[in-house]
Amino acid sequence: MRLRKFGLGLVSALALAASMGVAHAKSDIVVAMQLEPPHLDPTGAAAGAIDSVLYSNVFEGLTRFGPDGSVNPGLAESWEISEDGKTYTFKLHEGVKFHDGSDLTADDVKFSLDRARADDSQNAQKALFTGIETVEVVDPLTVKVTLKEPNGSFLFNMAWGDAVIVAPESIGDIKSKPIGTGAFKFTNWVQGDRIDLEKNADYWGEPAKLDKVTFKFISDPTAAFAAVMAEDVNAFVGFPAPENLPQFEADSRFQVLVGSTEGETILAANNKLPPLDNIKVREAIAHAVDRQAIIDGAMFGYGTPIGTHFAPHNPDYVDLTANSQYDPELAKKLLAEAGYAEGFTTTLKLPPPSYARRGGEIIAAQLRAVGIETEISNLEWAQWLEQVFKGKDFGLTIVSHTEPMDIGIYARPDYYFQYDNTDFQKLFADLTAEDDPEKRSVLLKQAQEMISKDYVNTYLFQLAFPTIADAKIKGLWENQPTQATDLTAVYWED
Repeated sequence: MRLRKFGLGLVSALALAASMGVAHAKSDIVVAMQLEPPHLDPTGAAAGAIDSVLYSNVFEGLTRFGPDGSVNPGLAESWEISEDGKTYTFKLHEGVKFHDGSDLTADDVKFSLDRARADDSQNAQKALFTGIETVEVVDPLTVKVTLKEPNGSFLFNMAWGDAVIVAPESIGDIKSKPIGTGAFKFTNWVQGDRIDLEKNADYWGEPAKLDKVTFKFISDPTAAFAAVMAEDVNAFVGFPAPENLPQFEADSRFQVLVGSTEGETILAANNKLPPLDNIKVREAIAHAVDRQAIIDGAMFGYGTPIGTHFAPHNPDYVDLTANSQYDPELAKKLLAEAGYAEGFTTTLKLPPPSYARRGGEIIAAQLRAVGIETEISNLEWAQWLEQVFKGKDFGLTIVSHTEPMDIGIYARPDYYFQYDNTDFQKLFADLTAEDDPEKRSVLLKQAQEMISKDYVNTYLFQLAFPTIADAKIKGLWENQPTQATDLTAVYWED
């Protein structure tokens, strides 16, 4: 009898110990980032901070990007492509529900794609959808998309955050109460502070390992450093003070990930605003800027110099930095040839990220040395979107374009830097219709060379992406093939 009681007691003790172990395993995480989203509709604004919080976590598309940049099935479990390359028939996963409990159907896909390409669409990447001729519901789980012309990038385009699938009934409140199909549900937004998500217990795919996620917004680099050191946050993605990375690397409490991004950081010029509409003036600006000094001074050495709008890690990248080597005397000569021997004054409007604010001060000094004065305005993100991106009310600005392989923006004359070159537009149309990899490679290289020689913008560097995290956190993305803080596979190591 005693043996039996002892045995039961031992079993109970082991069970208690096991349950205590489970109870103490962390299942929540606080992730900090510098920029707060202006709202929570990834299909209705250009702000990358929206995708940084919501991509894959809350919203999903027909396809999705993996951490290595690959395009993988998302809400579509499979698809068939017609022989002429113009028709894509998507088969949706069965049993997918939106966070409000409603079923995902082909009608929702049709609504989302039709909304994105509508005349009154507010989608910042509307060009991704303009090639769609029709979207047809075949049955509740099958949708057929017919294109006007073949598009070798269509599956890639459908993986963008701008192409996520939304429910018609959610649109009224989507900017403040997003309802998606992802592994986490939105629960709360305290503007100016944080966004809270919780695990979606009814998720159709591999369930999240975390029960609760809090995104904390800390814009000031000094405050960011203090929050991480005090362990008030568990991770800081896109850490804004690269000068502090060696200190974190020397501290066993933390892990430091420095990944690559799709972020071409540029000094963008308003190509329709005199004197920036003069190619010689834009070329002069390019030669007046010492990009390595900006990488060293603003980014403490983190960043890869670029000479065109293309990521150096892409196999089709062409190193064109020689087209805009630092040469202030050449810059002065070009300004004189353009009729501005005495220089001129223009605006330099800077969004909040450190690369822009710090880089802007360095660039202003470099331009002043060749006779160009800049009136600096430090804008909050919402102001930048309104004045610069939408209003085109600027001369120069600094921004990192973190969308994946987005050289196609140069084929859009109404885009904020207003480059209008019919030869480039024709080249990009040919690229879009081409599905042969070797021919696409040739066209991509030609596209890079064209915008480099037109000095559309001054190309600075490819943005590095530092993440500081608790050493026990596993599953964070190191690289940024798209703007995302995908936490669906993140967990705490015991």
